[in-house]
Amino acid sequence: MNTADMTARIASGKGFIAALDQSGGSTPKALRGYGVLDDEWSGDEEMFGKIHEMRSRVITAPSFANGKVIGAILFERTMDSKVDGKPTADALKDRGVVPFIKVDQGLADEADGVQLMKPLDKLPALLEKSVANGMFGTKMRSVIKSANPAGIAAIVAQQFEVGNQIIDAGLMPMLEPEYDITAEDRAKGEEILKSEIVKHLDALPDGRQIMLKLSIPVTANLYKDLIDHPKVLRVVALSGGYSTEEACAKLEKNHGMIASFSRGLLQDLRADQSDAEFDATLGKAIDSICAASSS
Repeated sequence: MNTADMTARIASGKGFIAALDQSGGSTPKALRGYGVLDDEWSGDEEMFGKIHEMRSRVITAPSFANGKVIGAILFERTMDSKVDGKPTADALKDRGVVPFIKVDQGLADEADGVQLMKPLDKLPALLEKSVANGMFGTKMRSVIKSANPAGIAAIVAQQFEVGNQIIDAGLMPMLEPEYDITAEDRAKGEEILKSEIVKHLDALPDGRQIMLKLSIPVTANLYKDLIDHPKVLRVVALSGGYSTEEACAKLEKNHGMIASFSRGLLQDLRADQSDAEFDATLGKAIDSICAASSS
């Protein structure tokens, strides 16, 4: 797939984007969920080797190439590794899956009810490497904890500022100002978030587009204006800690929003499953997430 093919696939493809981008901090928890205990690896290299084995097994499973997974978000080490003897991005494209790369370097301490991204000092080098590896887009996460207008304005401004740098490098930015699903004031805060995003979208120069990855809103179809905005390629939803069933049920109420789940996709996979059991379990999750993304 070339860039035009990948753009069309993401813009109008029927399916969802898999989040396979657990990094250092979240990897041990992901491995435990997969059934790989802490005493089965020692040090970062072995840990990342174990998680790459899991991701490779997902990517090479027959159900992953059934056309319902239109994109996948990778961690840098996964991009740098190989699947089936090929660079991971190429292995994904062979399966009709558009590759994205996680580019943030973690979260800053909370201030004004939000956690901004830490300074992205490695971004220029990572973008250059990502282009060389044939990636289509990027993803970067920050988190909103409360309906603080100043904090939400700051988080959206940072996302768009970095997003423009990513566009300049020739990649599609997926902005992820996640709203903590446990926040009691989320409905109010999501209205503020939407307003801030629209303001920045309207200020984007002609010819520029971004993607958005957002928590499934409290108010169904709140983000319809964002989905329909000409400067938004696609709006995707994060599972935010919901189970597959919960996330899918909530997503179905939001027309035009598609999934980009991690836990919701991988929660029932286990290292000790046979290949047939593994693929059947993965395929069931893929089918349910795709159905919820087709509303």
